[in-house]
Amino acid sequence: MDNATIAIIFVIGVGLSMDAMAISICKGLVTRKEEKLKTAIACAVYFGFFQALMPLLGYLLGNQFESTISSFDHWLAFILLSFIGGKMIYEALKGGEEDSSSCISFSKMLPLAVATSIDALAVGISLVALDVEIIPSCLMIGITTAVISFLGCFFGSLFGAKLKDKAGVLGGVILIVIGFKILFEHLGILS
Repeated sequence: MDNATIAIIFVIGVGLSMDAMAISICKGLVTRKEEKLKTAIACAVYFGFFQALMPLLGYLLGNQFESTISSFDHWLAFILLSFIGGKMIYEALKGGEEDSSSCISFSKMLPLAVATSIDALAVGISLVALDVEIIPSCLMIGITTAVISFLGCFFGSLFGAKLKDKAGVLGGVILIVIGFKILFEHLGILS
């Protein structure tokens, strides 16, 4: 790949990682100090892996399924993020401290990783038109997301200690706002 293509793929990776970074910050907000590194690594692995996998799947599917996927991807992301955000708010208001290990369990991280990487599927379809080397491109997108997610979670945990009780509510609200953002962008309400 030439330098211009590498720069384009890097910018795509940064753009795709913004939702994952916001969710990683939310995870960091509710993570206890002693669990900070473990949670940051989990965010990096889950979000980085799915951000690398989805463009590859999109590339392989090609343009033939683009209209089918784009007709429901935003609704799926909206529903998943709103549900998870609502549950997070409920648990924060209910009281009691969530176990940090359950915060990064497979059942909690998988829907978040899928929801934040659905747009990457569509990007994979568009990579066909760019005529890029798909494996290095997907790896670059995944690694970029992993690094940004790690840093987001790590720095989110620094602020979480200061916010304490409000962190769970704030994290839930952020997830719901991201869900609405994805939905509104796809419906053309936001550009």
